[in-house]
Amino acid sequence: MSDVNLPPLPPVEGALSGRNVVDVLDEQHREILGLLNHDMSGKAYDVLIATLARHLSAEEQYLYPAVRTAVPDGERIADRELAEDRELLKLMQDRSRLDELTAAVRRHVEADRGELFPLLMQMVPADDMIRLGNRVETAQEAAPTRPHLSTPVTPPWNKVVDPLVGVIDKLRDVATGRTTYTHNL
Repeated sequence: MSDVNLPPLPPVEGALSGRNVVDVLDEQHREILGLLNHDMSGKAYDVLIATLARHLSAEEQYLYPAVRTAVPDGERIADRELAEDRELLKLMQDRSRLDELTAAVRRHVEADRGELFPLLMQMVPADDMIRLGNRVETAQEAAPTRPHLSTPVTPPWNKVVDPLVGVIDKLRDVATGRTTYTHNL
């Protein structure tokens, strides 16, 4: 990670560098689960929502398309995960449903760790896992910081719309002084 908090870009030639997609997403899961242990009456709630929104956007852009193409029964699995992500986004819009959101986040993490990640590790070559990891890190930084139920959830449109919505969200965050990263808590 650079001094200005930019994610690494995929290499153009030579040996691949970076972390594989499972390592990247699992680190995000740990961060999200850690946020659930904070007092949600302060800035931690905003950070949770922003972190979760970025995470879901990156998964929708790269993880689920990879699952569709590389995993047996991947279409069904990806569709199920997208439906669960939509439920998470709905819960994220209502602070009074924090207990439901917490339970849904824990289910999301367990589904990824218990089913998706092992399948990907078996079915996708190591080089492609690193390429996916690099893209997920890049997508996460450009992603929205708020839940948006009306944006597309599948490529190619989510790869176009999410960064545009992300810019608007980030401008709103700066204008309102909203905290969106764990290191700013």
